[in-house]
Amino acid sequence: MVAEPIIRVRGVEKSYGEGKARQSVLRSVSLDVAAGEMVAIVGQSGSGKSTLLNIIGGLDLADAGEVFVEGRDYAQLDDAALSRLRNEQIGFVFQQFHLLDHLTVVENVALPSFFAGGRGGAEARALEALGRVGLRELGDRRPSSLSGGQKQRVAIARALFHRPRILLCDEPTGNLDSETGRDVVGFFQSLNRDEGVTMLIVTHEERVSQAAQRVVRIADGKIVAQEGRSVELPPSGAASVRTDEGPTP
Repeated sequence: MVAEPIIRVRGVEKSYGEGKARQSVLRSVSLDVAAGEMVAIVGQSGSGKSTLLNIIGGLDLADAGEVFVEGRDYAQLDDAALSRLRNEQIGFVFQQFHLLDHLTVVENVALPSFFAGGRGGAEARALEALGRVGLRELGDRRPSSLSGGQKQRVAIARALFHRPRILLCDEPTGNLDSETGRDVVGFFQSLNRDEGVTMLIVTHEERVSQAAQRVVRIADGKIVAQEGRSVELPPSGAASVRTDEGPTP
């Protein structure tokens, strides 16, 4: 029996603007992502890849089509239910770190607890998340005193605060030097391999796409190719992957 995909997108359409200025960004996009899969979305600037990621994450709404995450139909969720799903089941990592300089590192990581309406044990959970990215000892520092790589690791720790099953990343290595970028990609691979975190990563960098089990290519708002194919994961959650060269049908 084939398991239900953790992310299922069907016929998604998205446009921006009005009248003659209206521009179609996504055109009947359909995509399945299996639980425990690491998928890279690649394409030129303006191809629609970030818009697709934002729609999957519930940060933007599709004009048409269906989006299911964890078996839940976005069209059937009110704003509060969508916010809960987004806050508790999905972690976000962006090219811009979006850290607040007036808060300490540990307070930045604990920010999701404010939106969830419960702060009990937030500091301990934030320190645990910082420990997972190797920065527990920097919890009392301010973001302004950190390097770019450290800031991105803090942002990743914040995304992991609620231990989400899904991590959505938009150009997560775009502001990092080559060595730090490799470290971040390696950490993503370990999250996927050792903890079974499902990862969807928008990127233009080959080093990131090469780390993924599957590469989805978007051009002019359409998926034009998919390379690589994941197979069923073993019960331990460790990824078992076979890669086929060339696009799949």
